[in-house]
Amino acid sequence: MNKLEEEYEKIHPKIYAFFYAKTANRETAQDLCHDTFYEACKNITSFNGHSTLSTWIFAIANNILKKYYRKNKYQQSLIQKLATIPEADIHSIEELAEIHEDMRRLLHHISKLDDDARELVLLRIYGELSFMEIGELLGKSETYTRVTFHRLKLRIQKEMELSI
Repeated sequence: MNKLEEEYEKIHPKIYAFFYAKTANRETAQDLCHDTFYEACKNITSFNGHSTLSTWIFAIANNILKKYYRKNKYQQSLIQKLATIPEADIHSIEELAEIHEDMRRLLHHISKLDDDARELVLLRIYGELSFMEIGELLGKSETYTRVTFHRLKLRIQKEMELSI
């Protein structure tokens, strides 16, 4: 198995979760994942090693997502997308309601962030990228992304506590 195949096995679930969080559509997330890895395979010779392979692939994913948004003039808010997320294996109605409400509140608070802050939070939560990788993608230092994420997390927690 070559390095790209190994990276695919490791990063595919993260890329899928990233796209799913952004689009709230399984088929779209799968298509965008496919497009991302197709572009990565097609352009692997342009990978210069200045970043990790997963960071490079996430940069491709980000560009594919931007193309998707431009093409489809995507304007749904995160709250509207949440309504279309299919329910997982939930054991009771109460549990479903609690999970749904918690996710809704979290995504609502994330949606109120400015674009850069929202991108940082989504890359960290759904992309499961390291602070160094996020910094490379956003053109910021690892320290900046770490401190900014921590501050955003505290701000969101505080806002969620106040909105109870």
